[in-house]
Amino acid sequence: MAKTAQDVLRQIKDEGIELIAIKFADLRGTWQHLTMHADLIDEEAFRAGVAFDGSSIRGWKSTNEPDMAMLPDPGTAWIDPFYRHKTLSLIASIQEPRSGRPYGRCPRALAQRALDHLRSSGLADTAFFGPKPEFLLFDDVRPDSSEGGSFSSGDSIEAPWNSGRLQEGDAPVVPNDTYQDIRSEMLLTLGQLGVPIETQHPEVAAAGQQELGIKCAELINAADNVLTYKYVVRNVARKYGKAATFMPKPAFADNGSGMHVHQSLWKGGEPLFFGEGTYANLSQTARWYIGGLLKHAPSFLAFTNPSTTSYERLVPGFEAPVNLVYSQGIRSAAVRIPPTGSNPKAKRLEFRCGDALANPYLAFSALLLAGLDGIRNQIDPGRGTDVDLFELPAEELAKISTVPASLHGALEALAADKDYLLAGGVFSEDFISDWIDLKDEE
Repeated sequence: MAKTAQDVLRQIKDEGIELIAIKFADLRGTWQHLTMHADLIDEEAFRAGVAFDGSSIRGWKSTNEPDMAMLPDPGTAWIDPFYRHKTLSLIASIQEPRSGRPYGRCPRALAQRALDHLRSSGLADTAFFGPKPEFLLFDDVRPDSSEGGSFSSGDSIEAPWNSGRLQEGDAPVVPNDTYQDIRSEMLLTLGQLGVPIETQHPEVAAAGQQELGIKCAELINAADNVLTYKYVVRNVARKYGKAATFMPKPAFADNGSGMHVHQSLWKGGEPLFFGEGTYANLSQTARWYIGGLLKHAPSFLAFTNPSTTSYERLVPGFEAPVNLVYSQGIRSAAVRIPPTGSNPKAKRLEFRCGDALANPYLAFSALLLAGLDGIRNQIDPGRGTDVDLFELPAEELAKISTVPASLHGALEALAADKDYLLAGGVFSEDFISDWIDLKDEE
């Protein structure tokens, strides 16, 4: 059962907690926080929020109107395992302190608008998202920037330039796998913080690539889980003297790190994506949803792949999902249908292009809106593709649409194709314009 404000206040008193850390996501999806003494939080803080100065948050308020309020979500409470002093962590949305309305540039508030739009559409009432962020663990990271140039380098004991071997698949055992205990601690810590956990294993890239499996959750909870995942990974890595990076392509001539996102829609407690006897057992609703994803992918990649380095990963080869097709098998397709058997509740689709530098609230909301636009307009995704696209003749491959080759290309696509994001007032013209400006600076 979800925690209420009264539950949290009771926990603070019963466990003698003295410090409260309230975390919130900025536009780029980076957690910011404020720590306060427990005496300052009461039921009113959960109703009206905790005031703070938002003028220093990138892309938010100006200095002449800095006042904002953090509205803590009591369902996100956990004891932070990385602080010396016992500290209760709460994730917050941001609202205007005078009007009490959600702040237009708060990513978590935007995700709530996406859910409200989903429910008002009548098409579905629940959206499940299952993100799979990949990351690399480095033993040494050295960035430098000067008048004469800049560089960054990372080193891993498992990298082929150190070991004289390539990693033997994506799940070698010890002693070849030197990160087993670190991943186990990361996974179990996530479980202790309420993130629903599944598996952990090394990934295919040779230079220390890893993945922790977490279960699907409703959209906002899934986005909260991504930020908690990254927080735990980075802090446990630091404990072991390692550096974790979610950079999409940190090592040349090796696989990059993505964030595959599993998705499904439900209505009245029933799944909507299963259709027995069809290609990959997909319902017509699921096919239309896929149609929306494939049509709008060039534009929403500005949110799911928001960095210049995102597009260094999205190149042919290295299992990169660059082709705007769907498939039940090939991994270079933008949308893959995982084999889930005959259980309708397990049926889902996987968008494979994104990476973990995305702000998950914005990325998941954009994916949902693209899929809903596909359902609403009955966009046909065509037939599923199961041939090896890299083996096709050049003239055949040229007929298949691909993702943009750069962040600039994705931003151009977003400027030209944004109406589906404006549905239900989820995104706004100003928000999209400011996002394009913010990314153009990069």
